[in-house]
Amino acid sequence: MSDRIYIDRELPPYLAELFDDSWEVAGPDMAELPTCLGAIAGSSRWDAERMDEAPDLKVISRSGIGFDTVDLDAAVQRGIVVCNTPDAPTISTAEHTMSLLMAATKFTASNVARLRQGRQDFYAAHEGIELSGATIGVVGHGRIGSRVARMCAAMDMHVLVCDPYVEVTEHEQVDFETILAESRIITLHTPLTDETRDLVNADTISRMKDGVVIVNAARGGSIDTQALIDALDSGKIYAAGLDVTAPEPLDPDHTLLHRDNVVVTPHIASATDKGRIRMYAGAIANARTVLDGNRPDDVVNPHVYDVLEQS
Repeated sequence: MSDRIYIDRELPPYLAELFDDSWEVAGPDMAELPTCLGAIAGSSRWDAERMDEAPDLKVISRSGIGFDTVDLDAAVQRGIVVCNTPDAPTISTAEHTMSLLMAATKFTASNVARLRQGRQDFYAAHEGIELSGATIGVVGHGRIGSRVARMCAAMDMHVLVCDPYVEVTEHEQVDFETILAESRIITLHTPLTDETRDLVNADTISRMKDGVVIVNAARGGSIDTQALIDALDSGKIYAAGLDVTAPEPLDPDHTLLHRDNVVVTPHIASATDKGRIRMYAGAIANARTVLDGNRPDDVVNPHVYDVLEQS
């Protein structure tokens, strides 16, 4: 008999084909959730109320690295294993970070707009930054941040890395204050935690270099949106490249979407052809491992096994 699994978004055929005959696929209609044993979670929020819609749910398997949209305490209380796919988005997200970095510092969008408008002040209006020799502060040296750091070094940028949880040997490791004081560009690669929420705020921005460029393809909550807007207005922040925002997605009339010096993409950094396959193949494999009675490598609420052993 096939296990019934809920998918919270419509999948293109090439991803739907990743499910073999051992699965009965349901969703994204919420009415189909109550009969499911597992769920593949995209970007939707999984709180206690949603979990209670599926009393037999055994696993929530994230098709990505972040799990801030899942209430881990609620999952533990209900004996639900939560997994993620930490390696799957690395390449695609690092590449997208570099595209945001390039687009923001070369003012790609505004130059395209001038050309479409038939304006003739192209050369005089262009205010791009040369990256070779520029100092970039990489905040977070995990899978994605370390790859971005290597890419920036290959472009002859001076790379500073801040990460209190790992030892960095291939780049200059500094504290966050040094990142703020010395970086022409700052790129964020941290999970969203109490420690990193609003990491970029009015106070930390005030300690940055004038004309700094901010890049964020991690989590929107790491930046205080109003503080970012105020700093863009004052010129303290020269430009920004964002794949994530708070709120998300932004309203079409939001000011950040209508500025020549800001590039915003809708949280799609990991969504390349190969990236999607890695994420969903990994999420499916994790869910299968749990439903087969085994423990996957990428469990993000390991305390759940204490609950399961007592039940």
